[in-house]
Amino acid sequence: MTDAVVCEDLWKSYHFRRPVGLKTLLVGASMSRETRFARTWALSGVSFRVARGHAFGVVGYNGSGKSTLLSLLLGTVHSDRGKLEMRGRVAPLLEVGAGFHGDLTGRENVFLYGSILGMTIKEIRDCYERIAEFSELEDALENPVRTYSAGMIARLGFSINIHSPAEILLIDEVLAVGDARFQEKCRRFLRAFKARDGTLIVVSHNMVELASICDEGICLDMGHVIHAGSIQSVIEAYRRLVAAVEAGNHAQRAA
Repeated sequence: MTDAVVCEDLWKSYHFRRPVGLKTLLVGASMSRETRFARTWALSGVSFRVARGHAFGVVGYNGSGKSTLLSLLLGTVHSDRGKLEMRGRVAPLLEVGAGFHGDLTGRENVFLYGSILGMTIKEIRDCYERIAEFSELEDALENPVRTYSAGMIARLGFSINIHSPAEILLIDEVLAVGDARFQEKCRRFLRAFKARDGTLIVVSHNMVELASICDEGICLDMGHVIHAGSIQSVIEAYRRLVAAVEAGNHAQRAA
């Protein structure tokens, strides 16, 4: 079975620097406590592989390193050390519609956003009708996007992304697009994408969605992989983590 994504011992730090004051110069710096939102390493030794045609879930409490991992996979930031291979064309389903221009029509934004995703004009033209049909916005595509609702923007962004010629889709909390019927339509597309040997990496707090789409995954905490395996075992590890964190927060408030 061919791997589409290979991550081996990834480390990433943002090298936060605090200003040095007079007290620090005189008595020395105090040891700062590592927290979820302020620590030296955003990711520490993260390793996993995703086979082609599989869906891989990434879960973790807030501040666990999920966004940093997605940024590395997308290539917008680079690791300090470790190996990362994305063996295929990548499309991000992160914040759908983020690249839209409000004064342009829906049609014009299809070409603008498709270009941002790396599609050629010919590729966009060839799949334009499929994008329009999937989004169910045909009658509105000649109107400026500033007149669209948030749901319409999400539909159009999702439709453009999934029709790009990508072999790997990165998905971050964007499956709640439109009404229940349209969401099921999106899930059917993703299952068909997998069946065509497409690869999915899904970050979500919705465990039901993850269980319905993913095969395996990892649970992150404080930048470390604390569990890897079948998606059901990963979900169980995440639920134990959430219970432990919330119990600790409750104990701190009660103290």
